[in-house]
Amino acid sequence: MAEFKGIRIDVAAAVPSGGKYMTAQGFSAIKDGIKAAAVVPAVAPGPKPSWLRARMPAGEGFAAVRSIVHAHRLSTVCEEAKCPNIGECWNAGTATIMLMGAVCTRACRFCSVDTGNPQGWLDPEEPLNAARSVALMQLRYVVLTSVDRDDLADGGAAHYAAAIREIKRLNPQTAVEALTPDFQGRCSDVETVVAAGLDVFAQNLETVERLTHPVRDPRAGYARTLAVLAHAKAFRPEVLTKSSLMLGLGESDAEIQQAMRDLREASVDLLTLGQYLRPTARHLPVERFVTPGQFDEYRKLALSLGFLECVSGPLVRSSYRAERALARNNAGLDNSASGS
Repeated sequence: MAEFKGIRIDVAAAVPSGGKYMTAQGFSAIKDGIKAAAVVPAVAPGPKPSWLRARMPAGEGFAAVRSIVHAHRLSTVCEEAKCPNIGECWNAGTATIMLMGAVCTRACRFCSVDTGNPQGWLDPEEPLNAARSVALMQLRYVVLTSVDRDDLADGGAAHYAAAIREIKRLNPQTAVEALTPDFQGRCSDVETVVAAGLDVFAQNLETVERLTHPVRDPRAGYARTLAVLAHAKAFRPEVLTKSSLMLGLGESDAEIQQAMRDLREASVDLLTLGQYLRPTARHLPVERFVTPGQFDEYRKLALSLGFLECVSGPLVRSSYRAERALARNNAGLDNSASGS
């Protein structure tokens, strides 16, 4: 945010998708993560089906959460990643807080978070602000996630840990899930986060092994993510581990099953499955729309492989109704009501 004559201005909001801008912290970033010149040819799987329609965000609960988030200068993945469930989750009084700003050092081709080099910038007040926001929203379960911060020596692990400790100090009954970067595979940084008192450690595999590149940034890796998840579980076995896959990028059923098996081999407890949706014309196209019935079948497969729960549905995202992950009812989703 910039300020002009006492008026706060969101500089990034005024920049066209793919354009470069200067952040309030003094470093440059690219809006929506992919440069304007990087146009990807569209592959049309057909019109967007009815089951992918989400309600427009509105309501008193939505307005209250948005006010708290903005007043405490917090970023949320709900807003930055254009999550279709923002209205549902915010009206339920839950939100996923995105630490360390809204500019990522990586540029995955599925993600619309802005990209750039924050050059070591961090808000030292953010851990306490996050904890105070959790208290104001009276959350019993909060998800902390972040952009990748390869510009930091520890990838932001100490900042994560500080936020977890502050939340637990002010909200001792609140469960904390951390959906983290890969910390470039450094086990010591994984341990810093896991040892801070969290309840769930999450890192997203995102897609099947064959599609990891080009879907994910070249600095990310299929094997690295599995190794990070396995180390977190080995370091503190009582902490639940969690991952997520996007479907509709061209993966086969056999590849989905193999990814599930690889996650179970890494002792991952929880899995979420959702439909990939193209955020801009510069991002990867959708290859297919997975039906609600197919999502139900994938959930059954995951449970048969030993996951404690698999939340699976067209609009599911990795943090969707995270507090209900162990309810054993697909977080209350009824895919049969959406089509087959």
